[in-house]
Amino acid sequence: MHALRHELLPPSGVDFAIALKLTPSTIPKPLPKHDPSSFLNIVTARSNILRVYEVRHQPLVTPNHVDSERQRRVPIRKGTEPVEGEVEMDHGGEDWVNLGSVKADGQQDAATAPRLYFVKEHAVYGTITGMERVRTISSNEDQLDRLLVSFKDAKIALLEWSESTHDLVTVSIHTYERAPQLAALDSALFQPTLRADPLSRCAALSLPKDSIAILPFYQTQAELDLVEQDLNLARDLPYSPSFILDFIADVDPDLRNVVDFIFLPGYNNPTIAVLSQAEKTWVGRLKEYRDTAKLYIFTLDLLNHTYPVITTVEGLPYDCTSLLPCAASLGGVVILTSNALIHVDQAARRVALPVNGWAARVSDIPVLPLEKDSDLTLEGSHLVFVDEKNFFAIRKDGMIHSVEIVSDGRTVSKLTISPPLAQTTIPSFACQLSNGLLFVGSTVGPSVLLKTYRVDEELPWGTVESASPAAVADTHTAMDIDDEDDLYGESKAAAQAAPNGTVSGGPTSRTRSVIHVTLCDSLPAYGPISDLAFSLSKVGERHIPELVAATGSGHLGGFTLFQRDLPVRVKRKLHVLGGARGIWSFPVRQSHRVNGTSYEKVAHSFASERDTVIISTDANPSPGVSRVATRAAKTELAIPTRVPGTTVGAGPFFQRTAILHIMTNAIRVLEPDGTERQVIKDMDGNMPRAKIKACSICDPFVFILREDETIGLFIGETERGKVRRKDMSPMGEKASRYLAGCFFTDFNGIFELATTDIAPNNDRNATTTLQAVVTAGSQSQWLVLVRPQGVMEIWSLPKLSIVFSCNGISGLDAILTDSYEGPASSLPQDPPRKPQDLDIDQILLTCLGESAPALHLFVFNRFGSLVVYEMLPTPVLPDMTSPPNGRTSFLKVKFSKVATRHFELSRQEETEKTVLAEQKRISRVFVPFVTSPNPSQTLFGVFFTGDRPSWIIGTDKGGVNIFPSGHGVVHAFTACSLWDSKSEFLVYSDEGPSLLEWLPDITLDARLPKRTVPRSRAYSNVVFEPNSLLIVAASSLQARFTSYDEDNNIIWEPDGVGISLPCCDCSTLELISPDGWVTMDGYEFAPNEYVNALECVTLETLSTETGAKEFLAVGTSIDRGEDLAVKGATYVFEVVEVVPDPSSGHQRWYRLKLRVRDDAKGPVTALCGINGYLVSSMGQKVFIRAFDLDERLVGVAFLDVGVYVTSLRSLKNLLLIGDAVKSVWLVAFQEDPYKLVILGKDMRRACITNADFFFTNNELAITTHDEEGVLRLLSYDPTDPDTKGGQHLICSAEFHVHKESRCSLVVARRTKEEPEIPQSRLINGFTDGSLSALTPVDETALKRLHLLQGQLSRSIQHVAGLNPRAYR
Repeated sequence: MHALRHELLPPSGVDFAIALKLTPSTIPKPLPKHDPSSFLNIVTARSNILRVYEVRHQPLVTPNHVDSERQRRVPIRKGTEPVEGEVEMDHGGEDWVNLGSVKADGQQDAATAPRLYFVKEHAVYGTITGMERVRTISSNEDQLDRLLVSFKDAKIALLEWSESTHDLVTVSIHTYERAPQLAALDSALFQPTLRADPLSRCAALSLPKDSIAILPFYQTQAELDLVEQDLNLARDLPYSPSFILDFIADVDPDLRNVVDFIFLPGYNNPTIAVLSQAEKTWVGRLKEYRDTAKLYIFTLDLLNHTYPVITTVEGLPYDCTSLLPCAASLGGVVILTSNALIHVDQAARRVALPVNGWAARVSDIPVLPLEKDSDLTLEGSHLVFVDEKNFFAIRKDGMIHSVEIVSDGRTVSKLTISPPLAQTTIPSFACQLSNGLLFVGSTVGPSVLLKTYRVDEELPWGTVESASPAAVADTHTAMDIDDEDDLYGESKAAAQAAPNGTVSGGPTSRTRSVIHVTLCDSLPAYGPISDLAFSLSKVGERHIPELVAATGSGHLGGFTLFQRDLPVRVKRKLHVLGGARGIWSFPVRQSHRVNGTSYEKVAHSFASERDTVIISTDANPSPGVSRVATRAAKTELAIPTRVPGTTVGAGPFFQRTAILHIMTNAIRVLEPDGTERQVIKDMDGNMPRAKIKACSICDPFVFILREDETIGLFIGETERGKVRRKDMSPMGEKASRYLAGCFFTDFNGIFELATTDIAPNNDRNATTTLQAVVTAGSQSQWLVLVRPQGVMEIWSLPKLSIVFSCNGISGLDAILTDSYEGPASSLPQDPPRKPQDLDIDQILLTCLGESAPALHLFVFNRFGSLVVYEMLPTPVLPDMTSPPNGRTSFLKVKFSKVATRHFELSRQEETEKTVLAEQKRISRVFVPFVTSPNPSQTLFGVFFTGDRPSWIIGTDKGGVNIFPSGHGVVHAFTACSLWDSKSEFLVYSDEGPSLLEWLPDITLDARLPKRTVPRSRAYSNVVFEPNSLLIVAASSLQARFTSYDEDNNIIWEPDGVGISLPCCDCSTLELISPDGWVTMDGYEFAPNEYVNALECVTLETLSTETGAKEFLAVGTSIDRGEDLAVKGATYVFEVVEVVPDPSSGHQRWYRLKLRVRDDAKGPVTALCGINGYLVSSMGQKVFIRAFDLDERLVGVAFLDVGVYVTSLRSLKNLLLIGDAVKSVWLVAFQEDPYKLVILGKDMRRACITNADFFFTNNELAITTHDEEGVLRLLSYDPTDPDTKGGQHLICSAEFHVHKESRCSLVVARRTKEEPEIPQSRLINGFTDGSLSALTPVDETALKRLHLLQGQLSRSIQHVAGLNPRAYR
């Protein structure tokens, strides 16, 4: 049996992050044209995913309702409203139009806030264990930093940004996996740590056996001269040979068992501080060994390879966990322990701040006095400096504490810690950026970008400095992650200045320096997946399946709901509208005429623009019918105009005062009420031309494409209100052929044109008529064309000069750049050219994105490939003194591929030209739209119609994603705001015309649409109860643990200040309604009892006619301390319906009813059902129990298995048992007599975290995941002699996924050939938040995929130079 594995979702969260100037957009330029607000990059890593973000200054926008209210109150005299495109008259009084001094539409707000924007994402073939910023000798030329990445298999890759490919490229890779230190058997348990010198003189990677690998970098020409290295070679090889430093042999014999190491700033040579523990100890040995940690500070002489020790500090607490380097002006390091914070300077002076009463009990180090009621724990905390003498301690529950280092010069006297300021995310990483920014990464929830800044505030007179609070929060907002909080620093006296500038003799006012911290932005994430279940979500009148995942941890826990398609709900059906061949909705206003010119009466901005006209068309009855519809009543449509014929396109024209209506043989200009103003027949003299098959409308230009691949251009004359043909002679012969084309209006000014025209033209934008000003406004317009030979051209308007030409679009190249060619020749061929698979069928250039929409090129070819390119500025231009091919204008842009999708197409409609075939033809077109799912969000997207309809959405944090719409086929689509909503769409699908909208709170920054249900607690298990359609989940909480002896006497109680009881896991069972996610009922277990397993099983019962019913089975563990054995219990619950409370608003209500509780001598770790019986594990045994009389569990069979059962799965009468040591067993259950028979075992030793059945077409396999992340495919074959009659399971495939899976779901997969026989598809959830699918494939497909995989592995340059085959 063969299978294909692919990831549905990448890992979620942030393990590591680094701030650097990686991309050229972060370097300030003399004349910033593009992205002037970008000032920093943040690179994040999670598992094997590397993501690059930009930090930009985004202007703060006043809320819409505030602006609307403001503008509504502004008095405007009737008749003085501005015309759209109206420009300011000259102040000299001559009343001519002066375009050179047109003012901006509004003043730019100086207030900005940093925001994160997605740039790139890569899945690398290695598990990332660290990242650092380095500068090489090439950084002196381009001012850009380089990225250093370390991997789990002891490799370091040096990456830099390539402007030509707009991507990361590998400079070098350094591998140490063959070093002697990694030959130890326990090296797989070691995770390398990467550190870099602050001045980028070298980098260090930790290795097993107390050693590090040193990679030196060249920084100056003097270093190159010293080693006689060439400068050009140093650009390609910016490093000198690396070497391995053994701490024990080269530094100090007692430097062993390294805990952490860092580079210190402010030294002439690279200096390392190493925290080690020569003698290991634990709580039970503290009487013999305590304060066993040591700190070594030594320098690296990279030329002579000598390492003199500067400082050695002994007697540090055994629970030291990490180091934080202090600024060079202060010196020293801060050591984080579980119970204290310690500052150590170069003179070995120690200052320790305890945070609880345990610090004095576990260590003899002198500490400062313990503050009253101080009982904090620092396990899992992360430290990050805010400035030179203040740092934040972010605890594992997200609480932020400010710690101030009080010093006199470089002598530290004490540390002070503030009460918690706010609660942020649960940290996994924290780093300081520039400009007072902090980035806190999290693996279990969102990562946040914080900003800190100091403000001097006066103290009230008479206030004693020590009496003022050390840290307070602003009272105007609630205390939360997004609040602005204050940290009070040192006070200082400020003299009051007299008006004449001298210092007055009056009393001085006391001020304190206050640190404000505020939330700027966040990266959404949901964290690890604990369990999975499919549920039914009610959307309107129908139920749709959704995948419910228990995600997160602590206060960030909850549920994440995934759906395959972007979920929408139908608001109303509009059968009267039709529109099987197209629907267009747009705003048209009544026009006004001034001096013979038509213009639109512009409304104030608080009256948002709404659509007023809908045009729909159908091909049936022949020759088709077109309708012009308007809104009549609140929800009704009026169709005042019907025209025979099929509409190809429609849109607003003449500044939205008229309708341009294009039919298959004519171009019509309509009044807003639908009456005809002008008709242009598409004729060649008296001969009719081929039918128009596509068009593009961009006021005042019109582009048409006919079936014979010829085109036509028209332009509107605003003074006359008419349309005329436009001369196309600069584009070549009149009979030239084209495949596709579209217009584009550059609203953002990204199209930067370089010209060789040296004629004096100081004011190129000067226009002599008001008509042209009203028409063009301040935007430039362009025409994109594709010729049959695969050449894409961009032409400027209105003069039609070619500014961009590219011949790589037919091959869908990764980067499209200007070839500097002139207009290509595309005359008709004899015999006529036949369509090719790589011919471009559709093309569109439009904006895509969220708060900062960017230009994207959408391409769809006849083979079924959909590709999205992002348009980027490029400084590369040819020699302007001798322009190639007579070109005089060059567009400084390029296109980079960002998304691709392939569709399987049917080709039978190509040869049929009948009327019936025309009516059945499926139209595949790109339709741009703008929508506002909520008032604070605006999305620019594209909808792709056809038999694989898809939404193409771009977001700030997730880039470009393509989502299926869920429809079988969509013939027509348009965004519609006719009913006063900016979030509605008109869709003609296989269900007819309807008005749709997205479900609220949908997040579109991942590959699957998802919704987040925060619950402020994590859940370990979740199941779906099919009878009541409810969710049952087991929450994971913390409770104070008290230890009792056999006589139930308390063994120990807190006996001092800052001493408290420890915490232990506990659980509750919750019955949750997916409609509103309301908890209907629950069951609370004992404070020391937690849930291991939760399953919905079918058991025999006397309460139903069928004799079977679904029950909820729960397996628990009961912790009783170190001296008493762990116990467990099995619970059976039933979901029963009760009379609802009228005040709740629910029509039906349910409760949990406990049927039976069965105590066990050991923990019940796994459960499942088999043939109406309950299967449960207890330690080394597996029991089969019957549910007798609905009140007790009666054992019928048992089996002694491995050491600790981790997984139970059943299929018919087969039982799959996963063990923590002895891998997996396949067992059969027989009922007459009751017996468990072992069929086969996996003989290897592996800790199985998840095992499941996998089947297709009468073939059965077993899939297992172990704790090392290895996926195995096992088979049971008694006919194979190697299996010893089936006693041994055969491993047919082994695949390393490098992450742990603890949950899986088997779903049916029906193929087109055999819809009655379902195949299985296995969905696995992982601890890093990723989702993967395992799909069966036949042998023919497997061989082709295997060849393709090998070809791709050999031919493609992989990120960081890693080997895909070695990774798996």
